[in-house]
Amino acid sequence: MKTICRNIAVGLLVLSLSSCVVVRPGEVGVRQKLGKIEDRALTEGPRSFNPLTSTIITLPIRTVNMEIRSNLPSKEGLTISTEISILYHLKASKAPDILRELGRNYESEVILPVFRSAAADVTARFLAKDLHSGERAIIEKAISDQMAGILDDRGIVIEAVLMKSIQLPQGLSRSIEQKLQAEQDAQRLEFVKQQEQREAERIIIKAEGEKRRIEIEAEGDANATLLAAEAEAEANRKLSESLTPEVLRFRAIDAFMQMSKSENAKVIITDNETPFLGLPAELAKDN
Repeated sequence: MKTICRNIAVGLLVLSLSSCVVVRPGEVGVRQKLGKIEDRALTEGPRSFNPLTSTIITLPIRTVNMEIRSNLPSKEGLTISTEISILYHLKASKAPDILRELGRNYESEVILPVFRSAAADVTARFLAKDLHSGERAIIEKAISDQMAGILDDRGIVIEAVLMKSIQLPQGLSRSIEQKLQAEQDAQRLEFVKQQEQREAERIIIKAEGEKRRIEIEAEGDANATLLAAEAEAEANRKLSESLTPEVLRFRAIDAFMQMSKSENAKVIITDNETPFLGLPAELAKDN
């Protein structure tokens, strides 16, 4: 009897534990009852159900990184090996529809075929070298947009398509590297040319500035000389105007008197007009 009671208790415990599931953060739950998917999505937290008739299926709604290796065609017909990451997430409200219409293997059965079709369609419009240039971002966005146009209404949101690794045919890869090297060399030469041109312009500007400075200094010296000459001429003119006959006569008399004070013998020759030693002109002439 005790054994039966113990078995019943264990059975009830197992039944109670198996009738509860926890929907974790970043997930959504969908209840399936008697094989039928319910339309309401269950948010995170503990959820109970009848294990005899129901089950709860969880789906991730966080961002998922789906990594793919694929061979893609180019415009010139080459095959390019690539490693690609597809970042996507599921719409929580669409989780019941996804399970009902796409099933739980939606990655391999829906996302991957859509990607292969979109990627082949997009890369076939570009040259192989474009995948190694700034065109790569355009190619990635074009693939992402084409996939989103198909999957968005199904509840799958494509966030980005990223080309992580691209392997071109060996010959093409070498020619692209040579072309890129040539372009870099050309850019380097152009840079050096621009530097030399700017240096030449700087030297010309400096020379013109020095020439202008010399011209300004020369003009200043010429103006200074002209002003000095004009000042000297003006001084001479004023001096000439100030030397009246009376002033000249007075200076001559003063000079003669200064000379007469000397003990040395002197011979003075006059113009017979300037008075000598303060005497009248008539007497000075007689003397």
